[in-house]
Amino acid sequence: MSAPTAATRRSAEEIGHTPTGPRPLPPLRPQPEVPAPDEIDTVLPTGLRVIAVRRPAVPMVEVRLRIPFSDPDPHHPAVAEVLASTALSGTSRRSRVSLDDDLAGVGGELGFSLDPERLAAAGHALAEGLPTLLDVIADVLTSATYPATEVERERERLAERIQVASAQPSVIARRALQRHRYGDHPVTREMPDVEDVVRVTTDDLLATHRRMVVPAGSVLVLVGDLDPDDAIAAVAASLAAWDTPGDASLLPPLPELHGSDLLLVDRPGAVQSQLRLSAAAVPRTDRRYPALQLANLAFGGYFSSRLVENLREDKGYTYHASSSLEFDPYGAALLVETDCASEVTAAALLEMRYELGRVAVVPPTAAELESARRYAIGSLLISMTTQAGLASTLAGLAGVGLSSGWVREHPQRLEEVTVEEAATAAAEFLAPARFTGVVVTDAATTAASLTALGGIRVPGGSSSS
Repeated sequence: MSAPTAATRRSAEEIGHTPTGPRPLPPLRPQPEVPAPDEIDTVLPTGLRVIAVRRPAVPMVEVRLRIPFSDPDPHHPAVAEVLASTALSGTSRRSRVSLDDDLAGVGGELGFSLDPERLAAAGHALAEGLPTLLDVIADVLTSATYPATEVERERERLAERIQVASAQPSVIARRALQRHRYGDHPVTREMPDVEDVVRVTTDDLLATHRRMVVPAGSVLVLVGDLDPDDAIAAVAASLAAWDTPGDASLLPPLPELHGSDLLLVDRPGAVQSQLRLSAAAVPRTDRRYPALQLANLAFGGYFSSRLVENLREDKGYTYHASSSLEFDPYGAALLVETDCASEVTAAALLEMRYELGRVAVVPPTAAELESARRYAIGSLLISMTTQAGLASTLAGLAGVGLSSGWVREHPQRLEEVTVEEAATAAAEFLAPARFTGVVVTDAATTAASLTALGGIRVPGGSSSS
């Protein structure tokens, strides 16, 4: 077949039109049901909840472990951070090199991470190597040794990383927001202080491991080319020795969020400002959650939202603006954020408040709601298409007490949200008066305009409301 000539080649615009006008788009196909996976969700005698799901897309198995790991001790974040970084440094049976070699031999990887709520492990291996992966996990959980030389090396690395990160505007803004929202609650300690890190010892790590790395209240998720019954039996056998008494340390309930003046946080000489607004929301189990999710998407939850169109596309104040939901074991919070040049700080805040007010009194239209609905359902389905995505999704849901049933049923809940329900959710949760937050900025150049705008508290001065 010969290539099209200039006379026959048509542009996309020409293809999309007919002599009588634009070609109509075909209707969306009905949303297919999410099939129930072949899975087992059970609790072992040790108190460990195990979820095993068959997803034989590739001959691999993904593993996710979540251990609630909160502690009110101000020194805990430093110990926990070093623990997560050195857990794979050696056990009573394996050196660091042996751990790496055994995992590599089955095409596997394993890593630990930490936040104020939990200690987490994520890994994978070839399906036939699952017994080896589980044996390595059990070895670390029951007999990690935290060698002094490894601990010293990791302390130095962490101290350098924390010093660098602490100077980043986004980290400064996050710390300020957390303190403003939750005071001295353990959830605010997302990054330890350098002086605490350098004091962590092997004895600290061993004591914390014995006390807090416990199965009761923890969750292990396996997704991949496996038989769920066999996988549960393999976990029960491999982790039988992980029977440390006690319950996992849950994050205490967070203080309730209320609307209040924004706090101005001075960052002298900054050429860019960070705006962070937050308000109370509802968890996934609340009947209002589907409507709130869609209303928030239409407001600022994805690229086609009102907030992005205003701040980025229309005003050019920022490259990024977003509104998202943050979840904890007890509830949720809305977070609206953007970064902008210092000279437009007050103007950007004005537009953020304007869009919050507008969505509360001029709710999402049917077209906006349908666009948000398609995005929400599509994103949820995409998150479950891979073994890794499904494992992470299920682990996150399990952390707040939900099962895979929630994932299967949620698309239908989103389909049923009406324009009226989205409007009610927008008015209830997105009204500007419900928000508090921080503005991290160079006060010398922005305080006057922010004070004139109102609703700003300047440390050392009075509220501007």
